Amino acid sequence: MRTLLAAALVLPTTVFAAGGNDNPPPKPVLTCTGSQVFDKTKGKCVDPQNSSLSRDEIYLSVRQLAYAGRYQDAQALVAFLPEDDSGRLTYLGFTHRKLGNSEVAMRYYQEAIDRDPANILARSYMGQGFVEAGEQAKALVQLHQIRAYGGSGSWSETSLSKAIESGVTYSY
Repeated sequence: MRTLLAAALVLPTTVFAAGGNDNPPPKPVLTCTGSQVFDKTKGKCVDPQNSSLSRDEIYLSVRQLAYAGRYQDAQALVAFLPEDDSGRLTYLGFTHRKLGNSEVAMRYYQEAIDRDPANILARSYMGQGFVEAGEQAKALVQLHQIRAYGGSGSWSETSLSKAIESGVTYSY
């Protein structure tokens, strides 16, 4: 498990898939409005471009916003990541899917996977989108790909597997 956690700190495309099956929802520590983020160094809420947040801290803030149902704020924040960043594309897909823009979401997921075929988080979210659309066979393809890229036992695998079994998808 320590190896997975260490890998998650180095590989931002899997940062939220780390920890095996026990990846809890993010803690609701958001006190800022809109897409502002709390900058610990400055001790206040700031616009993302004025923050000292690392890429992983931005990902965590995006995840917290998404879990809180603030998908448009999450999109505004994720826009501060590099355009070709696979994780950026993954979270744009996730937030669009949660906003009901399934076709747009699938394009973002596919672009993320095209850039990084081992992006198991994008594959999990794409698979969950297929579950929501009633396309179990396509969801199973993504589950098999997650396993093929070494994602067995990860949150990405577990969440997609549970979604396929239950029909219930995740909001983080």
